[in-house]
Amino acid sequence: MVLSIIILTRNEEKHIRDCLASVRDFADDLLVLDSGSTDRTVELARQANARVESRAFDNYPAQRNAAIDLARGDWIFFIDADERATPALGREIRAVISEQWAVNSDLSPSAIRHPPFAGFWIPRRNIIFGKEIRHTGWSPDYQPRVLRKGRARFDPAREVHELVLWDGEVGYLREPLIHYNYETLAQFREKQLKYTRYEARVWYNEGKRARWRGFIGQPLREFFRRCLVLQGWLDGGHGVLLSALMAYYAFVRQRMLWEMERRV
Repeated sequence: MVLSIIILTRNEEKHIRDCLASVRDFADDLLVLDSGSTDRTVELARQANARVESRAFDNYPAQRNAAIDLARGDWIFFIDADERATPALGREIRAVISEQWAVNSDLSPSAIRHPPFAGFWIPRRNIIFGKEIRHTGWSPDYQPRVLRKGRARFDPAREVHELVLWDGEVGYLREPLIHYNYETLAQFREKQLKYTRYEARVWYNEGKRARWRGFIGQPLREFFRRCLVLQGWLDGGHGVLLSALMAYYAFVRQRMLWEMERRV
């Protein structure tokens, strides 16, 4: 029973050493799949005794599926360079995949009671602008990260917010990943523009069209959903700011949808 830990990288020299250090003690196969870094990412990964492979980036699901094919393990744990695994998470991952090996090998009485799992979701703690965000839609933040090789692939139709196609039951772990998410407004803007552009394109392809009331109504609904329904106010000024930012990108999505209509 071999566990492959995979990190997708491009210009991650700021994070790669600490990320690798957080998983080294429980990895059997440590794979870095790089997509053309021009900084010291590859050098630092090799110094940390990771196996480095290269592949030109086209989209995230294709990159993750390529990494699955390169993995040597029976089980795969995906971690991003800006995330850290705690020792407790490492122990939990090893424990659940060992239990699954027993179930699949019919070596445990639980083999009759519990079907083998195709993978597991992991909760994630998000640090945004220097503060852990416990509400505002960023918690709980479960991510599909532990996969049984041959029983899970990423949906090629989902370019962002990847969707896993599971072949079997899926479980949930307790111990969290630590995610050093957005550090600056510039980072936030870059990612949210990408997500918003993708969402607008999906909406347009589904036949949705921009409406004038949507330019006002959708941002207002998003702000109150984040700040009140999802209790963003409990995150203090950070929660209010993030609610306002997400409301702004609800407006941007409407504007992008309107621009797509005009180009036809």
